[in-house]
Amino acid sequence: MIERMSHTCVWVLDQDSAKDFYTGKLGLEVRSDVVMGPEFGGSRWLTVGPPGGVGEIILADPAMGHDPTTAAQIRELVAKGALGMGVWATADCRATFAELSGRGVEFLQPPAERPYGVEAVFRDDSGNWFSLTERA
Repeated sequence: MIERMSHTCVWVLDQDSAKDFYTGKLGLEVRSDVVMGPEFGGSRWLTVGPPGGVGEIILADPAMGHDPTTAAQIRELVAKGALGMGVWATADCRATFAELSGRGVEFLQPPAERPYGVEAVFRDDSGNWFSLTERA
């Protein structure tokens, strides 16, 4: 039986820049940062997660597991902001918006009342967008 999702993947354009963004601006912690062997194409396994939380986000180069054409297509989609990657939960959307804005996070939409709570939308440094949501 499935117990939980342990990892999810976010495609990033530059892993070093993404590491700085997710740790320095979003306040996540590095969980893994290793270069895998030649049997895995020398890919870098870089994961982050909320301090004290469970689950990890793989900050993946699109070349990991893909042929060059597919990797280029993924990069193009990420760069133009075509991928909405998920929802971050917060107890206070407005306060978290103010904190993250102060750290330089680019918001596409400020906090607004929604039927499901309060939501703001931001982008990471690669172009992926996320919802920041305080449940009703």
